[in-house]
Amino acid sequence: MKYWWLAVFCLLSAMPSLATNADLEKRMLGIAAELRCLVCQNESIAASRADLAVDLRQQIREQIQAGQTDDEIRTYMVERYGDFVLYRPPLKATTVLLWFGPMLLFFLGLTILMVSLRRRRARIVNPSLSDEDRIRASALLAQSVDTGKR
Repeated sequence: MKYWWLAVFCLLSAMPSLATNADLEKRMLGIAAELRCLVCQNESIAASRADLAVDLRQQIREQIQAGQTDDEIRTYMVERYGDFVLYRPPLKATTVLLWFGPMLLFFLGLTILMVSLRRRRARIVNPSLSDEDRIRASALLAQSVDTGKR
């Protein structure tokens, strides 16, 4: 019976820390989901299994325990790794290409396509047949007409 009470006491004393760890983990994953893994580059730190991502998640946990806000943690990561670490980098002179580059490439491709189609259309010449060519074509067609009888 002593062991049962001891187990209940240990479980009850661990309950607040379990709740705190769950909250801490949820907050850490929320922050890590907004940050890009520098090794994988197409995964968030929360989803990546790279060693660097594991270390960064641990760093985020430590900063949360130290009382840092989410914005302070993001600012720290940007100062250390640059704007590339953010999935939604701020619009400024160094990130203009990140924001508008895909749109510029799309319009450049569309322009090249339109120009090449116009050039192709201009190259296609529909020469009209002379009277002599029409007579020859009619004669050839008359010879090759299949009457359907065999």
